[in-house]
Amino acid sequence: MSSLKDQQSVFCPALFLTAPASGQGKTTVTAALARMLKRQGKTVRVFKTGPDFLDPQILAQASGEHVEQLDLWMAGENYCRYQFYQAAKEADLIIIEGAMGMFDGEPSSADLAATFNIPMAIVMDVKGMAQTAAAIATGLANYRDDIQVAGLIANSCSTERHRQLIEDALPENLPLLATLARSEKVALPERHLGLVQASEVRDELELRFEAGADWLVEAGLENILERFALVEFKYAELPIAEPLLKNKVVAVAKDEAFSFIYQANLLVLQELGAEVKFFSPIHDEEIPMADALWLPGGYPELHGQKLAANISMLSSMKKFAEENKPILAECGGFLYCLEDLTDLNDETHVMANILAGQGAMKGKRGCQGMQTAIFPEGEVRAHAHHRSRSFNMPEALSHGRRQRHPAPGEAMYRHNNLNASYLHLFFPSNPRAISCLFDPELTKELTDA
Repeated sequence: MSSLKDQQSVFCPALFLTAPASGQGKTTVTAALARMLKRQGKTVRVFKTGPDFLDPQILAQASGEHVEQLDLWMAGENYCRYQFYQAAKEADLIIIEGAMGMFDGEPSSADLAATFNIPMAIVMDVKGMAQTAAAIATGLANYRDDIQVAGLIANSCSTERHRQLIEDALPENLPLLATLARSEKVALPERHLGLVQASEVRDELELRFEAGADWLVEAGLENILERFALVEFKYAELPIAEPLLKNKVVAVAKDEAFSFIYQANLLVLQELGAEVKFFSPIHDEEIPMADALWLPGGYPELHGQKLAANISMLSSMKKFAEENKPILAECGGFLYCLEDLTDLNDETHVMANILAGQGAMKGKRGCQGMQTAIFPEGEVRAHAHHRSRSFNMPEALSHGRRQRHPAPGEAMYRHNNLNASYLHLFFPSNPRAISCLFDPELTKELTDA
């Protein structure tokens, strides 16, 4: 039972970094800001808007603290409120990085900021424009009356004259917080799905974070904490999941090929009573002793040769599936379950072959967006983000339901106790359904009850 003291509001300085579009430098600025403030001895909690897996890895290393993904649709308002409240109790300040443009998506970055009354700073790449940058920032700031905009951070601002033209064109109530010169030293490494995973370039990132912190100091942002509003974060409590997986062991693939794992999902498994055992499909010889298996998303297409060469692990996967133990496979994990996978170099590699079909990295366009995963055991909120295709698949169990569009979403496949699809599931949205996926015998028990 929570004490009355625990249920009081907590006040913490907070700032929401947003932009008119993707590619403006939000993550670079957020990471640099987190590192600069960390160097000042501050405890910095950073959040990322939306279901992103890659940016949080970068921001966690920059801040030295865990980074949680927040989305009003996928996680719900109460979940977001709880995360903010917990962070505010321990942090000196909170930074939230937005997703895409300020008003893109339903819900958008602006929706999240408005819900929790957090002021926003607009990060904009101003290369090739001056007064127009001020016009765009002014339009964003005044588009809705339920948001607060603290000012503009002009990225790629080349000269003092460039800065002056932008600043003179801004209204008095929309200050120019800083101008940042273009710098290759601070740019973050990228690949086909976004930023490179932090674990792959940790040392390089350290150099870029330090350069980024210096970059902000040179721009006069050393005292930016003064721009952070003191925000009230109200008490919230999450429902505790029933221990339906008590005494069960769930093996979770985690290595350079499989790393798209919500920390929230792991916490739900633990709340459900499960013991989590991590293993590597690339480096280990077999799956650890376990009652169920979770194959999360990642980059199997970049490690196809190593995955195919680990014959012992492929045999262990086959044996696990033949024993009809529950397996949940998401996106990259789904591709690993297929017969083979053709990578970005058009080379084909043998995969686990526990689900009929082939996967291939074909074309530059893929699928992304929020969907609800439809299982007989219940609905689970999820999202898709991939540029691969699957072929020669069996009949689908169901299709995801898109958040806004009537067209069928991702195909969801079930073979015995294997559930596989491109969808990344958010376990906290339905812990009971998740329990049944990892222990199918529960389905009848819960139905009868």
